[in-house]
Amino acid sequence: MIGAAAGLLGLLTGRVAGISAIVGGLLTSRRGDSAWRVAFIAGLIGSTLIYARIRPLPNITLDAGNGAMVIAGLLVGIGTAYGGGCTSGHGVCGIARLSMRSMAATVAFMAAGFATVYLLRHVRGG
Repeated sequence: MIGAAAGLLGLLTGRVAGISAIVGGLLTSRRGDSAWRVAFIAGLIGSTLIYARIRPLPNITLDAGNGAMVIAGLLVGIGTAYGGGCTSGHGVCGIARLSMRSMAATVAFMAAGFATVYLLRHVRGG
């Protein structure tokens, strides 16, 4: 579904489906540029609500407190700014376009994720 949504957005608007850029663009959008952004985000939320009516959503358990979640969110935001996009933009759309920059960014995202899990679960003993 993510690939289909990204593909349709690209075909219909010529834009890349990077969620951080779509959401960030709402804060700084030019005249006439916000409707498609709102529609895309509404589709993300709406599809979850529709799915929840058909099948139960998975039970998600977080092992982190609110402080850790805020810090994690800030780090993700900083990372998308430094990386020139998020995992959806680079990992789904960029790799599909054979972008070397996106391939390198996706490898860096994955390596950082692997290292973080290793450090927190095995070194720190969480």
